[in-house]
Amino acid sequence: MTRRALVTGGSGAIGAAICKRLGAGGLEVLVHGHRNAQGAQAVADAIVAAGGAARALAFDVTDGAQAEAVLGQLVEAGPIDVLVNNAGLHDDAPFPGMGRSQWERVIDVSLNGFYNVTRPLVMPMVRARWGRIVSVTSISGQIGNRGQANYAAAKGAIHAATKTLALELASRGVTVNAVAPGIIATPMSEAAFDRAAIERLVPMQRAGTPGEVAELVAFLASDQACYITGQVIGINGGMA
Repeated sequence: MTRRALVTGGSGAIGAAICKRLGAGGLEVLVHGHRNAQGAQAVADAIVAAGGAARALAFDVTDGAQAEAVLGQLVEAGPIDVLVNNAGLHDDAPFPGMGRSQWERVIDVSLNGFYNVTRPLVMPMVRARWGRIVSVTSISGQIGNRGQANYAAAKGAIHAATKTLALELASRGVTVNAVAPGIIATPMSEAAFDRAAIERLVPMQRAGTPGEVAELVAFLASDQACYITGQVIGINGGMA
């Protein structure tokens, strides 16, 4: 039976790369989008055009009731075998000037979204005695970053939740890990870091690619990674 993977935030650069890599690996991919449902559909169409299986779905990860309703329908047909929590957003500002809405929105999408999406999918994985939960976080959650107290707090909290959930599920065949990228070549990072800055900050003197992140996620989602759990794995060119 084909395994199914759900990737939240699947329309962005990193999310799309993860979706396509999982699709190429033979998984049926559920490409999540919310504000960019059209982009999620385009990613699903690309996977199908390449010979894979995929479909797009839309819901707000910050709305617990909505997420539970959508995911409840999905698991009626069987467990979601692989969950990639990738949805997130930036709203940067120095902490003294950070508005409450900036703090709450970033926490809501990244951290509450992790809870809202992961919790309904855990017990079906446990009953199946197999599952993979991978959260895409950030180096900001490990070493901090100026102007990102909200983002770093959300990602650091997911690191802690990952370690705890891994302990709870370790005997049930379900692994839980986080992947923490550094500077990755996406439209967002290209606007924030010029080449000189990247060479100064990254020992490898280049940005990573979405495809490199996707390869790591795909490995953690595989049978071969069955003894890796509770880990926060950096992919950052040696930054930390």
